[in-house]
Amino acid sequence: MAYLIYMELNEYSAVSTSTSILLDRTMDDELLLIKFDISFPALSCAFASVDVNDVLGTTRINITKYIRKYPIYPNTSSSGPEFLPAAIRKLLKHGDEGYDEGSVSLTSANFERFIKQYTILVVNFFAPWCDWSNNLKPSWEKTSQIIRERYDPYLDWRILLAKVDCSMEVELCRRNHIQGYPSIQIFRGRHHDHEFYSGDRDTETLVATMESLVALIPKESDHRSLVDNNDDATDITKRPAALTGGCRIIAFLHVKKVPGNFVIAARSDAHCFDTSLINMTHIINHLTIGKRISPRILADLQRLSPYFGLNLDRLKDREYITERDDANGKATFEHYLQIVKTELVSRRLISEFKLIDAYEYTAHSSLVESAHPVVKFDFELSPWKVLVTENQKSIPWFVTNVCVTLGGVFTVAGILDSLLHNTWGRRKKIKLGKNI
Repeated sequence: MAYLIYMELNEYSAVSTSTSILLDRTMDDELLLIKFDISFPALSCAFASVDVNDVLGTTRINITKYIRKYPIYPNTSSSGPEFLPAAIRKLLKHGDEGYDEGSVSLTSANFERFIKQYTILVVNFFAPWCDWSNNLKPSWEKTSQIIRERYDPYLDWRILLAKVDCSMEVELCRRNHIQGYPSIQIFRGRHHDHEFYSGDRDTETLVATMESLVALIPKESDHRSLVDNNDDATDITKRPAALTGGCRIIAFLHVKKVPGNFVIAARSDAHCFDTSLINMTHIINHLTIGKRISPRILADLQRLSPYFGLNLDRLKDREYITERDDANGKATFEHYLQIVKTELVSRRLISEFKLIDAYEYTAHSSLVESAHPVVKFDFELSPWKVLVTENQKSIPWFVTNVCVTLGGVFTVAGILDSLLHNTWGRRKKIKLGKNI
């Protein structure tokens, strides 16, 4: 009897679950949160753009809210503080005056020598086939002439304007992590740090910028030394350039619960790109949907439902690598995510309450050829949800089973006692020789 009651107590304390499929009625009530952390070893933070689209016509280009970018080395380790983009400019001014060649042409053979020779070297990395480079050319050459007249490069070593043809000096541009044309970079002496200029490109603005660079450098200064007194944090047209060609993007996106996609690509309204050189190799550090679930809570929930949470971060630590011979480098990665909501509900005694809801997903990836390489994540949310219900035995069930156990034991014991008593009585009569 004690053993049976102990077994009933174990059955009462044990928790069982049931799974059902229901229509998700929260589809129109809230936005879906997508969080990701992706490293791009060969995509500059200066040009990395995150775009969002959906089937209802929503299109958001180059999102900056809740987007953080960090420059990284090719091995994905951090190479500096957070990259802060310049203010968004709708239209850059360009000059249209005639020009004579005024800037110095640099090559791999003399680039390092000029960097060491001048306190400030401002270099225009351009491509002859790029319209934006050609629009800049007249202003750049005119500005170079003006600066040469004001600061004789043979007598005054403070500043020099130069240019690099990236169609000819491919390796030099790659070493300086040039991914868009034109790219104006400001080098300061022997130091590795340099700045990326993103202001207007007319002669007046360029000359004013060069004058501001020289203003705090004494004329008698040693041209081999670096002067850092000109760091103007409030100037939105000059900001630290990416020291490496990689970028780690951490983002929080709020999207509608309809089929859509988000795209990561090299994008600029004032630069050209050689798509054959764009490498969209990436490592997905994590990609989750919905609110974050701590490891401790997840472990507790998995004791209730062992399969819960196995697909919360399906693409975690996945690497997708583009080889140079993949369609001549014009390779796009497409990831298709199918998202399902899972809800855990607890029923104890007469109450019912939600333990947690989470979004799990499956992922399918492919590498395709495209005119402009990107990384694209298509997502589709199922209208159904998986409901996992925790079912615990009620107290009336336990009391009833205990009573049944007690009654059963007494009944079986009575039957056994009756059988034994009758058997024993018959044996005694046989011994006494009584006729049965």
